Amino acid sequence: MDHPAEDDLVDVDLYDDGSPLEFGWNCAPGAAAIRAALRGEGPIPETGLVTRRQLRALGLSPGGQQPTIPLVWRGGRRRAWFYRIELAVPKRVPTLAQEAALDRAMAARQTCPTCRRRYYACLPLRTQGQCEPCDKGYEPSPDTVMTYPAPARTDSPPATAAPPSGDGR
Repeated sequence: MDHPAEDDLVDVDLYDDGSPLEFGWNCAPGAAAIRAALRGEGPIPETGLVTRRQLRALGLSPGGQQPTIPLVWRGGRRRAWFYRIELAVPKRVPTLAQEAALDRAMAARQTCPTCRRRYYACLPLRTQGQCEPCDKGYEPSPDTVMTYPAPARTDSPPATAAPPSGDGR
């Protein structure tokens, strides 16, 4: 009777369909620590896996890596994807020109075209076309309006100097 060597043994999982691992709400390793970290109430678990929000809090981004394991709850309708910390890269810092462009874009969304006030929240310009106080005819409360003036509007080209008049000497 020949006994197969240990090298010949193969572990066969009859229930493995080749899909990635998926853990239920309470089935993931360290599930309680992960839930606490998702809520921001605890440290990042020692598993080396974190969510996108936790990466962002650490100043990191996924860096092109694919998510490893989802944490699934609410019958599969909600998922939290986990990324490996060691493959994450530092998040990019925007240049001053990019920050200025973003500020101009937000100023366009937050500035009323009628009264030229800039608000802290974006205005319903597509539906109303102006801010709520201009639409309803009252003064805005001081805590909703930014104190510095909105950038000057440049609809018309700047005036150019007139050509010199005279005999051309």
